[in-house]
Parts: sequence; structure tokens; C-alpha cells
Amino acid sequence: MEALKLEQLKGYTKFPGPVVMIILDGVGIGSRDERDGVYTAHTPVLDRLFQEKMMVSLKAHGKAVGLPSDGDMGNSEVGHNALGAGRVFAQGAKLVNDALESGEAFRGNAWKSLLARAEKGGTLHFIGLLSDGNVHSHIEQLYSLLDGCLAAGVDRVRVHPLLDGRDVGAKSALSYIVPLEEKLTELSAGGKDYRIASGGGRMITTMDRYEANWDIVEYGWKAHVLGEGRHFTSAREAVQTYYDEDPDITDQYMQSFVVTENDVPVGTIEDGDGVVFFNFRGDRGIEISRAFEEADFTDFDRKRSPDVFYAGMMQYDGDAKIPKNYLVEPPAIDKTIGAYLCANGVSSYAISETQKFGHVTYFWNGNRSGYVDPTLEKYEEILSDLVPFDQRPWMKAAEITDKVIEQVQLGEKKFIRLNYANCDMVGHTGVPEAIRIAVEAVDMCLGRLLKVIAKAGGIAVITADHGNADCMWTEKNGERAPMVAHTKNPVPFIVKDYNGNNEFELAGVEGPGLANIAATLCTLLGLEKPEDYESSIVKLTEL
Repeated sequence: MEALKLEQLKGYTKFPGPVVMIILDGVGIGSRDERDGVYTAHTPVLDRLFQEKMMVSLKAHGKAVGLPSDGDMGNSEVGHNALGAGRVFAQGAKLVNDALESGEAFRGNAWKSLLARAEKGGTLHFIGLLSDGNVHSHIEQLYSLLDGCLAAGVDRVRVHPLLDGRDVGAKSALSYIVPLEEKLTELSAGGKDYRIASGGGRMITTMDRYEANWDIVEYGWKAHVLGEGRHFTSAREAVQTYYDEDPDITDQYMQSFVVTENDVPVGTIEDGDGVVFFNFRGDRGIEISRAFEEADFTDFDRKRSPDVFYAGMMQYDGDAKIPKNYLVEPPAIDKTIGAYLCANGVSSYAISETQKFGHVTYFWNGNRSGYVDPTLEKYEEILSDLVPFDQRPWMKAAEITDKVIEQVQLGEKKFIRLNYANCDMVGHTGVPEAIRIAVEAVDMCLGRLLKVIAKAGGIAVITADHGNADCMWTEKNGERAPMVAHTKNPVPFIVKDYNGNNEFELAGVEGPGLANIAATLCTLLGLEKPEDYESSIVKLTEL
């Protein structure tokens, strides 16, 4: 820890209040018209904050957060990585693209072990999110893996696609399912047997996170492993049938399905098979990985646990080693702001509800589980509701606010960080009325919190990890379609100093992004930034 010691900021006067970082997840700076849920909501607190002298907009997508191009939307994982790292690291999508293009992913021990299963007659299974959203996965990466199977002479492959409808169009599943079916048919032309076996919507099947609802993982297990679920002759038929039966259904909430032939599932996962979870993002890959790997697993009744070789596209939890085997090395994020603060004796408190708890802990700490220093830190999780978020758009914002107010009044923690999940999670539903309520709930809670920070003589730092609620729909030829994905809009960054022991001003950083925030926190806490961190957005005013 001695190597992480930082110099005290010259001319800085210490003050008793806390620095409170408030992450308004999913609040971008949008078009400021009727499509913009942040603009159209009643937000007197945000309206005032947007007029503050220390307010700038930040880049929160593309290369600014380590993604391959500026055409890539940001997401909560890479956003919180950037917030905590203070530097820009190449992120999942780029790492995987590079490993697949160079062939490195096909030279590792995990791929060799998968092929060994295939050579002995086992089936190779690929489970993951099927879209080009580039947040959790990318369909072209799946295609590369399938091509790799053919090149290696694998005879039998089964794909278990999870439908997106969140990082891409709400009802776009067929635009991915149909090309995948066609590709699998093409790959099977030489006598191979490559098919879709099962699937379902991502919020119903397999892709739970933070142990919010293990039933989701169980539904996936039943479909992928046991072949239990509604039967269809093809994935295309499954999706179209669900559309026809419920015109309001969106892909992410579609029930699971099992593809059958003569009423027999075509691709259950059996002893001797190999399984790849092809998402590169970690949070929604951990639970299904545990279900495949843990001998004493008890979170649901698996009924049977086949002897398979299981691998992730990446390792989703480096500390817990989940999964044990993976195709691509994750980004090595060291020297996070959390590590520096602990090394310099700064006490901290982090809180969110279940849906974003891992973001202010695991992702913030560079993809590491647990505490950096339990003697200085306290993490607290508020359990999320298990209902569609548009039905309770206020989510747990009030409960989070109550806890933070308590911590501010206790005066024991110098740095507090929290995440309000509402504007992102409700934004993903595409329901305008609910989105506006979500924004207003956050605004109301923000107002309560700022009063307490002001009374304590602290500093509030308000920002977001990416946009979402700032665009509720798109319109083409007079037809509106829900916009349920993240936006590529900039996000706000505001410093509200209620202390007055120091005079801060904007430092004039050109084109700042999320990675500039860690150094800014150092400045506000009276520490010189680490040499390799991005520049601080604010500076002490020269007298």
C-alpha cells in the first residue's frame, strides 16, 4: 500500500464534511424535446444544478470508456470501470475482438479442452445474448466462434440464444435469429449438425445478476440443460408465435423456448459436452457459471448436473475465479481510486440497490470482489424489487437516500458513493410515463440528499455513467418505436461545494470523459492525483 501513497494537495484546507458522489445511472444530456425523459420530467433540483458554475458534460461512450469505436454506446460496466480506474482501459468488446481476430482465443487451453470434448463425440454448446448491442456480447463474435468450430472439424454444435430487446430494438429478435439460423444451415452443409436448441428473453432466461432472482437462471437451466420449456420446431417459430400471441411483448421479457424434432429436444446439455457462455460482460454471466461449475450448488434444484467442460468468453469475477476457464483474458485494471483512497486512510461508504450494487463495488474496484480495506470501507446493498421496473419506477431511491443521509449525519465516512438505478432500469422498459416518474423520483431524492450534505458542510459530485432516460423513443416515417437502449449522449458532471474552505473552479480540461472523475475526487479530497490518471476536471483557485 506504501506505493499508493499520494502527496497532499498544496494550498488545500481540510474540512469536516464528506465528498458525496451521486451517480444518476442513465441520465444523459439529450435532445431537450418531447423524446427526452430527463427534460420533460419535473426536475427542479437538476434544473438548478445544470446552471452551476462547475458543470460540464462528459463523454461516456465509445473510445472514452475503452470501447472499440465512438459508434459504441456506453454501459454501466465500462462506465463504472472508468469512474474507478481514473484511466481508459481496453474493454471487453475490444479485447474479445482482438483475441478472435488474432486467433489468440483459439490457441488457449480452454479452447483446446472444448475441442477435446468434441473429438470424443461431445456437443459444443454456445449460450449468450444474441445481438449486436456490443454491451454484453456481439453476434459477430459468436459467428467467429462457430467458424472456429467448423475449422477445427467439430461435428455437432448447439446454440442457445438469449434475446436482447434492450441494448437494441425492443422487438428486433428476428433480425438476429433468422441470420443465425441461416448461418448454422450453411455451416452444416458439409455433413455437420449445427442448430439452435433453446433460448428466451434476457430478463426471463439465464441472465440474472447480483443474485436478484435465481428463478431467471433456473428457467435458463431448464431450457438449455434439461430441455424443459415450451416446444417449437424452430427459434424463428418461437419468436413469431410469442409476438402473435401478445402484440405488446418485447424481446427481453419473452418466455423461454425449446427447439424440438418429433417432440424431442434437439440439444440438451449432456455428459461429455462442452459449454461456452459467450457474453464478454461479467455481471450477468456469474450465476449461470456457478450453476455449471459448483458441485455443491444449492440456489435452485438443477435436477441433474452434467459433466461438461465449461468456459466463459472471459473470466467474470477474477477474485472468486468465476468461471475457472475462459477464452479471453479480462482487462487488468489496477491502482483504482478505491485502492488509492484506502492507502491514504480515506474512509468510504458505497451503496446502491441490487441492480447496481456490483457497479459501485465490483466494477468500481476494477472487476474485483470484496473490500479493498474492510477497516476503512462499508458497502451496503438495498434489495431490488422483483417486478418489472415500469410498475415501480421509484425503485429503491428513497431507501438509498435514507441510508446515505444517515451516513452523512454520522460523519464517519469521508467519501460516499451511491448509484440511483432508476433512470437506467426504467429507461430500458421504454415506457414514457414510467421513465418520467423514475427521473422525478431521483430528482426528489437528490433534493433531500443535497440539503443534508449542505448542512454537513460537504461537497456533492453529481454525474452519470451513460445516458438512457434522455431518449424514450425514436421516430421514422411518423412511427414511434421505444428506445430501450443506452444513448451515446454526454452525461452531466457537477460539483456543488457546500463547504467553502477551499475555492474550486473548472480546470479547462479539453473533451473530458468519465475517466477524469477519479482525479477530480483526489482534488476534492486534498490529494495530488496519481501520475498516470487522467486530469482533474476542477482545480484549486489561485489566489
